[in-house]
Amino acid sequence: MTVSASTAPPQEEAPRASTPAPAQAPALEAVPEPAPDTAPEVPPERRRGADTRALTQLLFGELKELRPGTPEHNRVRGALIEANLPLVRYAAARFRSRNEPMEDVVQVGTIGLINAIDRFDPDRGVQFPTFAMPTVIGEIKRYFRDNVRTVHVPRRLHELWVQVNSATEDLTTAFGRTPTTAEIAERLRIGEDEVLSCIEAGRSYHATSLEAAQEGDGLPGLLDRLGYEDPALDGVEHRDLVRHLLVQLPEREQRILLLRYYSNLTQSQISAELGVSQMHVSRLLARSFQRLRSANRIEA
Repeated sequence: MTVSASTAPPQEEAPRASTPAPAQAPALEAVPEPAPDTAPEVPPERRRGADTRALTQLLFGELKELRPGTPEHNRVRGALIEANLPLVRYAAARFRSRNEPMEDVVQVGTIGLINAIDRFDPDRGVQFPTFAMPTVIGEIKRYFRDNVRTVHVPRRLHELWVQVNSATEDLTTAFGRTPTTAEIAERLRIGEDEVLSCIEAGRSYHATSLEAAQEGDGLPGLLDRLGYEDPALDGVEHRDLVRHLLVQLPEREQRILLLRYYSNLTQSQISAELGVSQMHVSRLLARSFQRLRSANRIEA
């Protein structure tokens, strides 16, 4: 008997294993982020400065306990110098506009640093940079005052030149251009002549060779442009020699020479002037020349 598919009894499904519902994950509590460090970060330069000050204080404590001249004392002293060299470079940077090699300025400032180390007393409670800076700057200023300038400038003019430079920078910033001499003089309440003198004094650090060719303009050196050959210069020595020899002649022979070579008179005119013969005038002139030649040590 054929059973229709539609009338076939349904097959029972195998019981499925019951799968438990996944448990709900507990809610994660928000973990608070660590609070940012509110302390400002110390710049490396300031940190190095603090380290240098601490090292300097420690080395001075050791130096105090050592006897001068011993190898250990020299070692600690050298460490102090090396640790404080940045102080010298900082002071030397103030003189960068002087057109002097910075190595020379640092070397001079190091001499001031050594003097400050030898005189410093840590028991007085003063920081070493505060004590050493005036000594270092003073040594550098003394170097510029005594060794760098080609022409010595009075102290008052040098101090005024520093004020003129400062006023020039301030007025340049304020006006946006280079100030005039009158504006600088009005700012400092001094005369324009003093301002010009200060400017000239500022140029005395380096001398320019008169024979050096001018750069850029293709012109000859200052010596060729400012000087000239005086045609009468060669006669200066001769005139002085003749003046010295003439005073050794008798008065009448001096007059004859003056009439002949300064008044341009002939021998006939001289004879008429003096009331003597022309031959006698000629003999007197010849005798005068002979005396002059014999007294002239150069020709002799």
